[in-house]
Amino acid sequence: MKYRLIIIMMFYGCLLQSQNNIGSILEQVEKNNTSLIAIRSYLDAEKIGNNTGKYLQNPEVEVHYLWSNPATMGNRTDFTIKQGFDFPSAYKYKSDISKLKNQQVELEYNKQLRETLLKVKLICLNLVYNNALKKELVIRKTHALEIVNSYKRKYELGESNILEYNKVKLALLNISNNLVNVNIEIDALLNTLIGYNGGKKIEYNQDEFLDLELPNNFDTWFKKAEQNNPILNWIRREIEINRAQEKYTRAMSLPKIEAGYMSEAIVGEKFQGVVVGLSIPLWENKNTVKHIKGNTLAQIDMETDHKLQFYNRLYSLHNKAVKLKKEISSYGIEMELLNNSFVLKKALDNGEISLIEYIYEFSMYYESIDNLLKMELELYSTVAELNQYM
Repeated sequence: MKYRLIIIMMFYGCLLQSQNNIGSILEQVEKNNTSLIAIRSYLDAEKIGNNTGKYLQNPEVEVHYLWSNPATMGNRTDFTIKQGFDFPSAYKYKSDISKLKNQQVELEYNKQLRETLLKVKLICLNLVYNNALKKELVIRKTHALEIVNSYKRKYELGESNILEYNKVKLALLNISNNLVNVNIEIDALLNTLIGYNGGKKIEYNQDEFLDLELPNNFDTWFKKAEQNNPILNWIRREIEINRAQEKYTRAMSLPKIEAGYMSEAIVGEKFQGVVVGLSIPLWENKNTVKHIKGNTLAQIDMETDHKLQFYNRLYSLHNKAVKLKKEISSYGIEMELLNNSFVLKKALDNGEISLIEYIYEFSMYYESIDNLLKMELELYSTVAELNQYM
């Protein structure tokens, strides 16, 4: 038990290092996860799509060949090439919209990436918990075997009865069963981890909780988390897109120009010159700007709501983490003060306590260790979620 209490006291004073740490696993998953690879390919195609439609309209070419009746009048050939132009500022706004949409694409990938890595980190933390519990159960099983062997000898010598011998064997059976269940859970977690890693084998044998990062000043920390939140940033880009769309729509309400060249040839004569056209949009974009303004206001309200929910969510997680950290520290100190494991065996051997009292006292002691492990898992899972956007 001493080694666990020493680690608890060190949790908040230093960061322990591990060759096979969670960070290296997250790097592998980011590289190999098939869902992320598929999303990346899809979003790259979306970026190409966002870059379409921002260039000049296609030029128009017309050729007219007209034959005469009577044929003596000669045939006529017309040739026209024209290029349409929106109002110049429209091209700038279209380019701005394209860039903002591509930024949104990256934010969408960032959102999926953070969610995936959080799930993987929580799996790793559960592996740490189960590996630590396995380590503890192996110690308990060794201790239980010693007691069983001791009572076997006593039973054979007639110093103990069958009831006491069966009790210690039952205690060993329960510990062995718990160990089997923990091994099953570890295998299941590792298989899940392999699935997130694109089917590639991955190992994680860490049995201590490492690299705890708990922000001291929540409001200062939240400002950074807010800047890194892909959902909030996506909404902000959507607001910018709506505002750029509003300007673009206004530019599209201005006259469009067509310019080009035309020639007309008949027998003995040829005419050629410049073609200029003007399109005045009177009704086509009616209410479009008003509609976009409404969308912008809705997105601003959505940003305010999401920011408030995000703040409350993280504030709640931060409070929880602070309280868990404090509880773990005080719980560990109390366990150290109330630890009777070193004298229990001696008291049993000297006949100062009964076997039932001994088993009961140790079951209480084991339950305390289990509770401590569960609190550690809860703390580190909370901090992992809290640091998702850091």
